[in-house]
Amino acid sequence: MASVMTETEMECSRTGGRMSAERRRARLLELVRRKGFATLPELVQQLGVSESTVRRDLDSLEASGTAKRTHGGVFYTGPSPRVDHFELRQSQQWEKKRQIAAAAAERIADGETVLLDGGSTTYELARLLVHRPLQVVTNSLPVANLFTTSDTIDLVLVGGYLHGRTGVLVGPYSNQMLRQLNVQRAVLSVAGANEEGFYNSNLLLVETERQMMQSADEVMILADSTKFGRRSLARLCGLADADVVVSDSQLETLWRDRLAAEGVEFVEAPPLDEPAVKDAHE
Repeated sequence: MASVMTETEMECSRTGGRMSAERRRARLLELVRRKGFATLPELVQQLGVSESTVRRDLDSLEASGTAKRTHGGVFYTGPSPRVDHFELRQSQQWEKKRQIAAAAAERIADGETVLLDGGSTTYELARLLVHRPLQVVTNSLPVANLFTTSDTIDLVLVGGYLHGRTGVLVGPYSNQMLRQLNVQRAVLSVAGANEEGFYNSNLLLVETERQMMQSADEVMILADSTKFGRRSLARLCGLADADVVVSDSQLETLWRDRLAAEGVEFVEAPPLDEPAVKDAHE
């Protein structure tokens, strides 16, 4: 019986020889990006090369910041899915988002049920949670895509009307489903914050996020310091409606004091130890 050629073998056949290391690593990265998480045997089989070759390629990708080795395989840590506007938002204040995501991840315990919205900062948080044993509820297609192949995550995707520019599901069907759920922690991104509360830029999203808050025992807001002192289209809630706010070290004392006066716990995200590796398209 004739053997089935892998895509890499077919590529080598077309080019008349062995695939270059650069092209092989690009192919490997695409496999990991599509799945979110891949095991070493899967990559060996798909690429048609030795395990030692795959390990060397993964070392290179990990050094570039596009993949992260973990027990049992590797997960994708490169650029976010290219959803309109989501990609742009992901690049803005990128280092602060990474710091905030890392601080938020430390507060989430294994085994928790966590609800993540579709914000760019929560996407950074999701990338840190891929290998953790958690139950995750989300209304974000980019976030859900990260978890689809993880063997440690129980994933619940909230349905509803798809807002194509951001890849989030919102509207009455989303809200109805959320009313049936209970989570330990809802983690939300916001577009603005002032003395009157927190804001986002989409009316339907704000309605869905309000229902997320009602379904949660604790509400955690992720917002970099540039968000404070400005408002956006729709008010989400008052400052006191959040239990925890995670922001970067540049948040002014004025806002820290206001949060404390409202009974909100403030968590300062420290700078990351390692140098940031930005997305190649920025």
